[in-house]
Amino acid sequence: MNKKGSISYAKYGYLFSLPFIIAYLIFSLYPTLYTVVIGFTDLRGVGKTSWHFLKGAKFFDNYKKILTSPTFHIAFKNTIKLWTLNFIPQIIMALLLSAWFTNRRVKIPGEGAFKVLFYMPNIITAATVAILFSSLFGYPMGPVNDLLQRFHIVEEPVFFLQSKGTAQGIIIFIQTWMWYGYTMIILLSGVLGISPEIFEAADIDGANGWQVFWKITIPSIKTILLFTLVTSLIGGLNMFDIPKLFITQSGPDNATLTTNVFIYDMAFSGGYLYNRASAASMIMFVLIVVCSAVMFFIMRDKDEAAMKKQAKLAAKQAKLAAKGAN
Repeated sequence: MNKKGSISYAKYGYLFSLPFIIAYLIFSLYPTLYTVVIGFTDLRGVGKTSWHFLKGAKFFDNYKKILTSPTFHIAFKNTIKLWTLNFIPQIIMALLLSAWFTNRRVKIPGEGAFKVLFYMPNIITAATVAILFSSLFGYPMGPVNDLLQRFHIVEEPVFFLQSKGTAQGIIIFIQTWMWYGYTMIILLSGVLGISPEIFEAADIDGANGWQVFWKITIPSIKTILLFTLVTSLIGGLNMFDIPKLFITQSGPDNATLTTNVFIYDMAFSGGYLYNRASAASMIMFVLIVVCSAVMFFIMRDKDEAAMKKQAKLAAKQAKLAAKGAN
């Protein structure tokens, strides 16, 4: 109770947030810090409890071996390729659907049902979808091969997953199909947050649909687009479930090997190289942080940044003037 006699309830807020803080410290922060530490050690093998820090010139040895690993280079290139080629059609489809659903001049019958159908693939777990598509394109027997032979398109079963391009193309399709509905919902929330008066003014001025979309909608949801881009980048660089479960041994000639699959295989398959897996994890963590920071800088509101800069400059000049007057 303060001097005025009112009761402070701040302690109850801290009390209710305590379970989350404890869970975060135990299950998130501690594993992250431990991962950072063992990247500079010789920890490896199952059941080995003793480890030592690498000393001298060997301190960054795990990082050097990861950065010079040809397999890591392949995994990183695959990750960038798979994310880029699924994000581009994903964001285009989400933007077009958002513009369609929010178009004031078009009344869509069953709009709610369409939204549910578009979002539904995101509800299904990635592991389930990966196994489903692996069965669909199975060899020599699978639904796709059965349809192709039934309609006499091919005479012999096709081994789809033997082709690097086909295996990567299917993963790209799965990622796009699963996430475009989620991206659409996020963009829709941003578009619906725009003041209707702006669109009414555009209608009065005679702007057509494309002009409204490019001149009003896109600039107004710039922050939402930045959020979508950053979260998609984080998810894309952490791609694991679908490439791992869709095809065994990362496909033909490591075609579907991603960085997260590479880290998993290094830590839990074969040599159990926990130290190098940790180093690879931290490399990807730093890369994600740097890329996110660059995106925030590029897509920042330049007018707002200029106004803040001018306000700081004016405040500084006012302080100098006050000092001079004294």
